[in-house]
Amino acid sequence: MNNINIFFKKKMFGMFCLGFSSGLPILLVFSTLSVWLVKAGIDRSTITLFSWAGFAYAFKYLWSPIVDNYRLPVFKKFGHRRSWLFLTQILIIFALVLTSFTDPQKNLLYTAFFITLLAFFSSTQDIIIDAFRIESAPQSLQGPMSSMYISGYRVAMLVAGAGSLWLAAFFGTDIYNQIVWKKVYLIMSVLMTIGITATFFSDEPKIRKKFKSGGHARFLTAILISLISFLYLYSLLQNPFAEDRLFSSFVFSAFRLLVCFVFSFLIIKFLILNRFISKDKVIKSYLNPINNFLKRYGKFAFLILLLISLYRIADIVMGVMANIFYLEKGYKISEIATYSKFFGVFATILGGLIGGFCAFKFGTMKSLFFGALIAAASNLLFALLAISPISIHFLITVITADNMSSGFAGAAFVVYLSGLTSVKFTATQYALFSSIMLFIPKLIAGYAGSWVDVMGYPYFFSFTAFLGVPVLFLIIWIGKIAPIKN
Repeated sequence: MNNINIFFKKKMFGMFCLGFSSGLPILLVFSTLSVWLVKAGIDRSTITLFSWAGFAYAFKYLWSPIVDNYRLPVFKKFGHRRSWLFLTQILIIFALVLTSFTDPQKNLLYTAFFITLLAFFSSTQDIIIDAFRIESAPQSLQGPMSSMYISGYRVAMLVAGAGSLWLAAFFGTDIYNQIVWKKVYLIMSVLMTIGITATFFSDEPKIRKKFKSGGHARFLTAILISLISFLYLYSLLQNPFAEDRLFSSFVFSAFRLLVCFVFSFLIIKFLILNRFISKDKVIKSYLNPINNFLKRYGKFAFLILLLISLYRIADIVMGVMANIFYLEKGYKISEIATYSKFFGVFATILGGLIGGFCAFKFGTMKSLFFGALIAAASNLLFALLAISPISIHFLITVITADNMSSGFAGAAFVVYLSGLTSVKFTATQYALFSSIMLFIPKLIAGYAGSWVDVMGYPYFFSFTAFLGVPVLFLIIWIGKIAPIKN
């Protein structure tokens, strides 16, 4: 077990490829998209609002029970997990193709819609891959499995980040041309076939689950009605505050989300009272996974959920501004592709491998603490970069440090979340944890552009580093009172 050869097993390579399938769409939703929008002349504050497409990742718990509990009539010969993987990977390709035909200069709404659709399909794929990974290996092997997943994920980010920017530079980006970005996104859609191939050759996990036999259509319809109601009400509740009133706008956004959540809950309640769906089905799908977690961790469950919600906050809030910062600092697209995406991804892969190994060798909580420490500290280097003259060498140093720390922290965190997850509710519980992980950071990140307008880049990056400090104390506290219970 304590052998480097563990990384060369078939299931490890399969997880590497599935990590690639998971990582490819996410930069096309966020980082690469931001460069496209900058070149299209979209303002900074509007671009950062596109990060809210990431709420699909934060809300995926809402539809995770469907993925976890219901068999698909298509691809069923491949097994429960793999059939869902085939479907979502095909839909991701479909969304990428649709996005490629949009032009944000002419109709930004279409771009936003298809990007949100891409985020939805991508987040659904993540639900399945997370469950697939946890069910394919015991807890003792989750460190290496997480490392291979993170490595594949980061290679995909290299392709979707540096690769897409290199392609854009090759096709020509000095003057904005929608055809350039159409070609880039179409090429990325073709590369999703790597994920489909990995799904085909991977073995279905041997975990035996009892699957629901009826009520598929009604349950799915109820979830869709609830989600559409959420989005409709959200679109109606417009922010009454001026752009420069950041705190008021932030509070209103949080309030708007709360109101929409309550409204969606009432919709489900109405459907239950009218016997469209059964109360028992909703309880089994949503409350039982939560109750299972609460029973295992009792009074410490809230602290664990607080840690989950804050652990990646420094990375996510800072990361939404990275590409915009590079462009406004004066770096060229080709330089961003080479130094930020190319060097950065390899640094992340190395950090991920080290993080997974350290979790495997020295324990999850120690690795979790060190990852949080270096992730927050690395943001201070961006503050120094912001006040320094343009220097390729300093840029490479900052990018290497930031991405190694991010890779390390990411791998350690995946191991931690995997340990918290019960095999009885694999997909649903992990989706809940990852949803909680993203909600607060994505809410804050949506205002990152406005904050930079007010603070400037040096103070903004310093602020994001400070956001990571409370996490360190939480890890120490939780490590003493709430060890992982499988």
